[in-house]
Amino acid sequence: MVNKSENNKEYGMLYIVGTPIGNLKDITFRALEVLKDVDIVIAEDTRRTKSLLQYFGIEKYIESFNEHNSYKKIDKIIEIIKSGKKVAQVSDAGMPVISDPGYNLVKRCHEKGIKVEVIPGPSALTSAVAVSGFRGTHFYFIGFMPKDKNRRRLLRKLEQVRNLGLIESFVFFESPERLLKTLEDIKSILGSCEVFIARELTKFYEEHYFGTIEGALEKFKNVKGELTVIVKLNSNEGNEESDDGDK
Repeated sequence: MVNKSENNKEYGMLYIVGTPIGNLKDITFRALEVLKDVDIVIAEDTRRTKSLLQYFGIEKYIESFNEHNSYKKIDKIIEIIKSGKKVAQVSDAGMPVISDPGYNLVKRCHEKGIKVEVIPGPSALTSAVAVSGFRGTHFYFIGFMPKDKNRRRLLRKLEQVRNLGLIESFVFFESPERLLKTLEDIKSILGSCEVFIARELTKFYEEHYFGTIEGALEKFKNVKGELTVIVKLNSNEGNEESDDGDK
């Protein structure tokens, strides 16, 4: 619950700023305006963010804020914002907080009555779903797929959910080194499935695969790059006409 007594107009604010997932031309006008205007940028990897800002001719103080140090720095950042400073939070690529660190800072800002504003931007999740050819409803987002036993445990839970008909597909990020093992576990637990794999989204070597999981196991034996995977759980061809809905 927000502490109304602390909702001070003298506070600064926190901006959650989406940045490109590959192609730097995908940055928005609002993102550039905010990044130019804020006092401090907090980032997962200060080197990557510095390169991004330099590309657009922006010079800012960048503070490291990632999964290894965020819990130590939240109080410091809150005090900076309460002193009247504007802070922009970015991730290495895409939307902050979406499978990235930072939700605790947003939560703390809400608790302290500090204004938080989102500057929407690219997302590998929504981009992959949009280009997959699968319906963009009733999907489950995992984030980065867990390893080994935790992965198999999660897949068994998804098998139970599939039997209930609650979701149609699931989406996850995976590293090239673990992709084949993950696909093998999916096939072992969920059986033969349709899959969509996007490699290097928005980059020069962007590639899409749409087909069976068996075909993916053959195709991606020596894969490189960033991968977003969508696995279709249910066949709902009879409901395709309801895709549009009310928008």
